[in-house]
Amino acid sequence: MGEVLPMPGFGDLFTDLRADDRTMRVSFHPERAVVVLSLWRGAVCRGSFRMAVEEAGRLRALLEAIEAAAGPTADGTVGGEEAAEATEVVQTGDIAGTARRVASPVVPVPRVA
Repeated sequence: MGEVLPMPGFGDLFTDLRADDRTMRVSFHPERAVVVLSLWRGAVCRGSFRMAVEEAGRLRALLEAIEAAAGPTADGTVGGEEAAEATEVVQTGDIAGTARRVASPVVPVPRVA
């Protein structure tokens, strides 16, 4: 793994359904215009994914469509909010073949000693 940095002030932590020691951290790094999704087991980062901030809207639309497809709960809410119509999610690439890699923008960041 690469360098592990402290969680920035803008992000969140999600607990895996399988165990409390498995978590996913989502963090925003404005200095690099990147959203990082990292998978943790206890205090060890097992993997990370860096996404250009421009892709966040597409991910959000997919998650909203999944939530809407799951349907309302017994009290008529979805995720604690009023049930809404599903938004259309358009697949923008072929997920069956080889993945393409787009490098995140590299912006010089001062190092703190």
